[in-house]
Amino acid sequence: MANLNIKTREMECKIVFYGPGRGGKTTNLEYIFSTYRKQTAGEMVSINTKGDRTLFFDFLPLKLGKVRGYDVRVQLYTVPGQVRYDATRKVVLRGVDGLVFVADSLLLRREQNILSLKDLQKNLMGYGLKISEIPLVLQYNKRDLDKEGIRLLSVEGMEKDLNRQLQVPSFSASAFNGQGVGATLKECLKLTLQSLQSKLE
Repeated sequence: MANLNIKTREMECKIVFYGPGRGGKTTNLEYIFSTYRKQTAGEMVSINTKGDRTLFFDFLPLKLGKVRGYDVRVQLYTVPGQVRYDATRKVVLRGVDGLVFVADSLLLRREQNILSLKDLQKNLMGYGLKISEIPLVLQYNKRDLDKEGIRLLSVEGMEKDLNRQLQVPSFSASAFNGQGVGATLKECLKLTLQSLQSKLE
């Protein structure tokens, strides 16, 4: 649940970008940080681990208005996707208010996508949460590689693999060139704030 600061009339909520290693979570956050620079507070913090990184920064979605009289401050996080960083992923998920699951469109990453989504469900259960109770958006990243002749999963196939039961909003994207990144974030922010609003009521 989001933190409320009664003195400053600020609400701080947490959105986590989750998904398999090398799927584009970090690239998403780097694109958001550089593109929406005026809406960020402070610098992006990077905690390097071997072969992967945990990143986070404060994001100030200026046009979202107030929730119950509170200004909204959002913390955006990525988690390391590689299997050996399971403990880090669990810690970063603590207190999560919204999720973006970044799936890798490469054909050879199909199994990693499915396993990573199962891992997310398991880690949420560790906090007594069901994946269906958290605002969630799916992003099918690396769609730009289709033009380079690299074998990609079809969007329909990814929907079947990952979204058949969840039935949540999904976006085709290329974090590398920014296509779909803003739309993914906007939808996640909208769902997260709707959820927080209903909880506060």
